[in-house]
Amino acid sequence: MSDWIETSWSALGMVFISAIAVYAWVIILTRISGLRSFSKMSGFDFAMTVATGSAAAGIFIAKDPPLLQGLFALFVLFAMQMAIAAVRKRSSFVEKLVANEPRLIMWRTEYIEEQMKKAKITRSDVIAKLREANVTRFDQIYAVVAETTGDVSVLHGEPGTALDKGLLTDVIGYDPERHRPSGVTDTA
Repeated sequence: MSDWIETSWSALGMVFISAIAVYAWVIILTRISGLRSFSKMSGFDFAMTVATGSAAAGIFIAKDPPLLQGLFALFVLFAMQMAIAAVRKRSSFVEKLVANEPRLIMWRTEYIEEQMKKAKITRSDVIAKLREANVTRFDQIYAVVAETTGDVSVLHGEPGTALDKGLLTDVIGYDPERHRPSGVTDTA
């Protein structure tokens, strides 16, 4: 039982040194690779953030892996993320493979069940996001989109104002002919 609670001063010192080294290394790698390293632009970016946090925690909490091995693992994660980002710019195939596409899950007061099912989002999830967005009436809603990151965006405003359909470019389930109520203008 005492193994769970007690430790030595040398072990605490090693955690302290490892934490400083990992923190400095992550700052250096972030400066080299850019802020996208911790963005949530795509599911791949989010996975990178989680993997970096997990690796960093493992490095300075445990003896195994050794500090240099752990720092190298972080370097490899950042290098992979930079390589994938570079290839995504050049290859639409890799872009489609790595990135999710946003989905229209609600238009005005109409839930789009097929898209909600594909995004694995329930009506109660949507209602929670509407509350988060401070929607007070359903007639304020223009569109609700399941984003590439897993976040849900709520486009809303006062009734009678127009929604620029350019905001829904490349959103799966948005069809300008089928999903265009009279209050939406043709500006893009």
